Amino acid sequence: MLLDGVMLLWFLQVAIAVVFVAVDIQRTPEATVMKWGFVVVTAFSGLFGALLYVLSCREPLPGTHERYVAAKWRQVVGSTMHCVAGDGIGILAAAVITYAVGVQPWVDLVVEYVLGFLFGWMVFQALFMKSMFGSYRESMKKTFIAELLSMNAVMGGMTAVMIPWMTNTMPHPSPTGPTFWFIMSIALCAGFLVALPMNWWLVDRGLKHGMLTVRHDKPVPLAAGIALAGATLADGPGAGHAGHATEQHAMERHAAGAGAPAAAEGHDHHSMEPRVGRAQLAVMTVVSFLVLAAGVVVAGVFGHLVM
Repeated sequence: MLLDGVMLLWFLQVAIAVVFVAVDIQRTPEATVMKWGFVVVTAFSGLFGALLYVLSCREPLPGTHERYVAAKWRQVVGSTMHCVAGDGIGILAAAVITYAVGVQPWVDLVVEYVLGFLFGWMVFQALFMKSMFGSYRESMKKTFIAELLSMNAVMGGMTAVMIPWMTNTMPHPSPTGPTFWFIMSIALCAGFLVALPMNWWLVDRGLKHGMLTVRHDKPVPLAAGIALAGATLADGPGAGHAGHATEQHAMERHAAGAGAPAAAEGHDHHSMEPRVGRAQLAVMTVVSFLVLAAGVVVAGVFGHLVM
């Protein structure tokens, strides 16, 4: 009965958070796929997702979104959110299918990994971001490794929570009941947290991007001036030519407004330029699979991969 009460409160706060994000984010100059991503993440994380939206993406003043989301930690949050939202949809769909079919937990795990990865990679990454690469085929090629590393981290965190909880709960939670969705929600939250460090590395090395800015109208001139003044103060005297270049670029964007096609797409200042060698990429790939393996080990020790 205690768990029933906790789940009731959980789903109530999720409903409130989803309504807030779904309504409020319409006014945020963010890419459509990222808007959907925040709504999806909030649907399984509740107020945690809403807080992430407010702190990392919601425009504090009109005309300030570009500068606001430029902070690396906000880019990392956007990158992780984008990944977990896409992977999560595939994982949840797979979990429903495998329950209906009736398979061993380890088979369920494999199916969830495959469908989660394919949906996250082929839809949320390659399809929705193809304008950054010119074609869908090129987008699939460029986003594959980043999606693989991030997915391994997400699934590692999820598996360590999901399998022990699901397999030790009798009777096994059904998708028709709240317990199933509550467990999957908490597991996805765990996957999000585990994937954050990996996405930080991916963003830092230019293999992934985070937040985007898509404007369909001109920013308010006064707010644009405030944003540029804030940028100057933040850069400080030591910023030198780099700071000036950033401000000049911002002024050009504000002056262009919606008249520039690239700005309307929101990708002109978010192009990815990988800055990583093959050896380092190979090491991080191994690390990502070790994170996944660690999740499976935890699942096997505290849960049941075969029933």
